[in-house]
Amino acid sequence: MAAPQRMKTQSSLIYGIRPLLEAIKAGKEIDKVLIKKGLSGDLFMELYRQLVKEGIPYQFVPVEKLNRITNRSHQGVVAFLSMVEYQSLDQLIPFLFDQGRDPFLVVLDHITDVRNLGSIGRTAECAGVDALVVPMKGSAQITADAVKTSAGALHSLAVCRVASLRNALQFMQESGIRIIAATEKARQEYHRIDYRGPVAIVLGSEDKGIAEEILSMAHEKVRIPVMGKIASLNVSNAAAVILYEAVKQRLQK
Repeated sequence: MAAPQRMKTQSSLIYGIRPLLEAIKAGKEIDKVLIKKGLSGDLFMELYRQLVKEGIPYQFVPVEKLNRITNRSHQGVVAFLSMVEYQSLDQLIPFLFDQGRDPFLVVLDHITDVRNLGSIGRTAECAGVDALVVPMKGSAQITADAVKTSAGALHSLAVCRVASLRNALQFMQESGIRIIAATEKARQEYHRIDYRGPVAIVLGSEDKGIAEEILSMAHEKVRIPVMGKIASLNVSNAAAVILYEAVKQRLQK
């Protein structure tokens, strides 16, 4: 099986409806689109249909927000091109198995801080993780700050952006991948389970943790013991602790 294709784009902004339509038709990866509230017209409706069809995240915002981003003639639309290469999870997992490898994945459930995203990316790349899996909506964008915090790791680590984390986890389960969720609600300590074989480690958002519907899909739930007065570690620190326990075990197999 051939290696899954990566779709490489340059870091930049796109202004205006027609330029964005052309970029979408050319296959450019769009991180997010900001649209002026109340925008209308035939050309806008054509753009809106394309955004829905392609599953591109969009948000309606006051025009003042667009004006703060750029002083160019934006026609009520500003789009952010991706800074990284996105890869298809549906292609990546079969490819890894075909290569005789046990997939080692990290799933981020709505991590919203770009520095946490970058830090997790750096740790994941150092730990030999095959890919980060992030949701299309409600997650931090991979910005210049995220890439800088990752020390460039986000340029070499595969990132899979999915429309539904639930569907992505179901696909992993059907592919024989064990889902391990890091949560304060767990009874089992992180170092007492087996991380060998095909695994996906799920990390939750900074404020709410892992959503219940995602948590319910985990085969194992683990926690990191905290001895001090603060209730939990920062998510990027927690990622480092758990990923390197996994590394230790996977090197011993």
